[in-house]
Amino acid sequence: MSGTSYMEQELRSQPETWRAAAQMGAAGGPLPKAGQRVAVVGCGTSWFMAQSYAALRESAGLGVTDPFAASEAFLGSAREYDAVVAITRSGTTTEVLRVLDAVKGRIPTVTVLGDPETPAVTISDETVALPFADEKSVVQTRFATTALMLLRAHLGEDVSGAVSDAQEALTAPIEQEWVDAEQFSFLGTGWTFGLANEAALKMREASQSWTESYPAMEYRHGPIAIAAPGRVTWLFGQAPEGLEADVARTGARFVCHTRDPLADLVLVQRVALERARARGLDPDNPRSLTRSVMLEAPAVP
Repeated sequence: MSGTSYMEQELRSQPETWRAAAQMGAAGGPLPKAGQRVAVVGCGTSWFMAQSYAALRESAGLGVTDPFAASEAFLGSAREYDAVVAITRSGTTTEVLRVLDAVKGRIPTVTVLGDPETPAVTISDETVALPFADEKSVVQTRFATTALMLLRAHLGEDVSGAVSDAQEALTAPIEQEWVDAEQFSFLGTGWTFGLANEAALKMREASQSWTESYPAMEYRHGPIAIAAPGRVTWLFGQAPEGLEADVARTGARFVCHTRDPLADLVLVQRVALERARARGLDPDNPRSLTRSVMLEAPAVP
């Protein structure tokens, strides 16, 4: 492929969009307050950002926070949620709209979205729009990470270091071994497990790669059996004791960086892009995928 893809343009804009979102998050707004019981829903990439946000919020002692794939959300009255946070780039994803509609009038909702001119706005009680992070590429990069940066800042984090690390990740060398690798396993713990899931999805979408993702401590409970020469085990965050040595014994390449894990995801996005290019694929239009999944309404019997 020749020219600059939308994916490349969008992933490279992340330090700028992160700064803007961090300012919004720190300013407050309609996002859940400390002590509220919260459910967070999304689909695909947005679900994985929900996983990271939920782990961060609950580990910070700000209240019970449960992440759900929108199609599998358990939001009955017995769970006593005070708020539902929905994450959706397009604002048109069918499963998310169904959740918002199902809880309307019963649980207050706030939706973080990229396009403010969409059905999610009318169904949600509150919205936080990030139009500056919306995208043209089917493959999500900056919207997802910008939404998580918004949420991290709202939790009270100082995210300035993460922004600086993202800038560095945009110029970090991409090793040929990563471009040529047969297989990737992405690992994380706590909030970085959501990032591991997203990294694996990004590789599948953009470059049709064989990728898997696991909690870091679960990797030795079976998945390490696929580690071998020519394959990569990539960890987000701090490595569990002994894991690097265990991977090294398999002949696989172990990768773990000290930069902020969300910034390290930016590097993985770049690797996915280079793998797509090496295979002659269009990263903006992956096979079998569209920008938003909009399902037809079921037929009335």
